[in-house]
Amino acid sequence: MPGHFRYSLCLGLLIPLLLIPPATADELPAEVTVATWNLEWFFDDQQADNLTPLSRAQSAPSKEEWHWKRDRVAEVIAEVKPTILALQEVENRRVLRELTQQLKSKYQLQYRIAFVEGWDTYTEQDVAILYQSGLVQYSRHEQSRDMYESKEFYNVSKHLVTHFRWQSGDQTEELTLVNVHFRASEKGASLRQRQAKLIRHWINPHLQRGSNVIVLGDLNSEENCQQPDSDCEVGLLCGRSQQGTLPLTDLHRHLLPAKRATHMIGKQFDRILISPSLQRDDDQKRDLVFDSIRSAKDLVVRGEKADTEHRDIYYKIPQQERDVSDHYPLIARFKTK
Repeated sequence: MPGHFRYSLCLGLLIPLLLIPPATADELPAEVTVATWNLEWFFDDQQADNLTPLSRAQSAPSKEEWHWKRDRVAEVIAEVKPTILALQEVENRRVLRELTQQLKSKYQLQYRIAFVEGWDTYTEQDVAILYQSGLVQYSRHEQSRDMYESKEFYNVSKHLVTHFRWQSGDQTEELTLVNVHFRASEKGASLRQRQAKLIRHWINPHLQRGSNVIVLGDLNSEENCQQPDSDCEVGLLCGRSQQGTLPLTDLHRHLLPAKRATHMIGKQFDRILISPSLQRDDDQKRDLVFDSIRSAKDLVVRGEKADTEHRDIYYKIPQQERDVSDHYPLIARFKTK
């Protein structure tokens, strides 16, 4: 589909925003499944475009191993069949294109790609969205100079802002969805908090209009699910301490405590946060309402037991025992009511 480009001047840089021309929206599905999954170094075996020792070391060591990784990821996606899938730790558009081709040829699943290269020059990892329908716009956001100089915020080098629109008769249902991958490690907590403030700053106008909003991805939060407070990154994103703003709800509270882990070490790094509008049914129209959530460890763990370590040994683990990723897909379903 042809598109038009608009350029946004931020911090002296021209950032192209792909705007899909207005048209009749896709039909609103009876159910929309939204998932997030950190694929753990979804890098192919072509290392000529990897500039850092880290990215080269974590790339697939051979074409055979890359195809194993690609195909196992496709198997999991085919099992879930998400309408919208937020991915983290992808290398580039090329690996996404190979993945969608595998989904189409083997499983007859048609996915399109939303991808804008980020700025993580250390890992060279990026985020992306695969989607079946509804996307009308996607972009990266940047701080203004005043925001940057205030030191209140911290750039989110890996994020993607997407806008979806579906048609239901003469009415539309819209959704703003933000895929993020925050800084890792306990030492990165203060930076994650500033990243959370930045994302919150961007979504506040949408929440004030009563729009449907989802923030999801790998938050790398060391905090387990609890009543969000103002100090942790989850609490800051949820915004419960901010006067005059609508809070997001962390869907982890709908999971049983024993089912909340999204990482092999038992951490709850991955989250899906939703706006109040997605939790109540609008009697005036057909709209999306949250139904259920699960962390799909069973789709990722292979062999007799779950892996306990992957770093630097991933491709040394026999394929029949190797888990697909160190993260588990987090899957939320929304019914149309």
